[in-house]
Amino acid sequence: MNEQNDQGPMAAASGLVARWSALPGNLRGGLWMVLAGVFFSTMAALVKALGQRLPVVEVLFLRQVAMTIMVAPAVARGFPEALVTRKFGWHLARVALALAAMLCGFTAIVHLPLADATAISFARALFVTLFAILILEETVGRHRWAAMIVGFLGVLVMLRPSGAAVDHYALLAVTGAAAAGLVMILIRKLSRTERPLTILTYQAVLVGIATAAPALFVWVQPTLEEWLLVAGLGVASVAGQSCNIRAYRAGEAAAVAALDYTRLIYAAIIGVVVFGEWPSLVTLGGAAIIIGASLYTLLRESRLGRSPGPGSGAA
Repeated sequence: MNEQNDQGPMAAASGLVARWSALPGNLRGGLWMVLAGVFFSTMAALVKALGQRLPVVEVLFLRQVAMTIMVAPAVARGFPEALVTRKFGWHLARVALALAAMLCGFTAIVHLPLADATAISFARALFVTLFAILILEETVGRHRWAAMIVGFLGVLVMLRPSGAAVDHYALLAVTGAAAAGLVMILIRKLSRTERPLTILTYQAVLVGIATAAPALFVWVQPTLEEWLLVAGLGVASVAGQSCNIRAYRAGEAAAVAALDYTRLIYAAIIGVVVFGEWPSLVTLGGAAIIIGASLYTLLRESRLGRSPGPGSGAA
């Protein structure tokens, strides 16, 4: 009798796994990407909440510590082989750029409406295309050039609402998007020879080291509630990255990447409900231009049978 009771939940779980595996790959990948968007939007909201009182560099350090604790078992299993590399300089450059991307991006999230910061971050895909041309010497046709130019016009729309002076926090968001685009390019180069665990290990260790001293210098003691938010930030960050990886494993890049833009919907809802922020029509218009240009590129590359390259994910 007990054996039958034990087998019931196991059989149900096996059935769910079988039904999930039977779904089309693009559908599974799309669902993973939608879930990743929820986690990444939650992460951004937690960064904004913590940044109201804590310095941004401290928030980044605490996030890195929380993430490192969560991935420590995987790093420990691969130690010390995970540290073996012939491209330490590339790892340093990747970490420096990731640090710049996160500091700029997190500062923008704290000071801009959540939907605005999220919309501007989508420019990362445009910078990936630009840097792929300049650094990886990829050949790009006139259609992709046109889409990239139109996308950057969308960025300009968001940077100069109604002809007013450029918001320096919006410029920080663009700078963060550019740095994140360079990070994608370096990951692309490193992944040709380095194991994913090696890339993960160096980021976990080096970003934590780089932010430790500045964070301690400006340290503000978190309250109990803020410590709980930090724990949630670590969980949301790791879960978002994990779902993002699973999305690209399950589905085609062009089909999956398009759903990354659902983050703008989540960010707008969280911004209104939690922070009382309403996205401006200028922001939504600029975001529509960027998303339209990016989707055009994704669909065209998909029809041509080429990968559109990395354009999503979090640092």
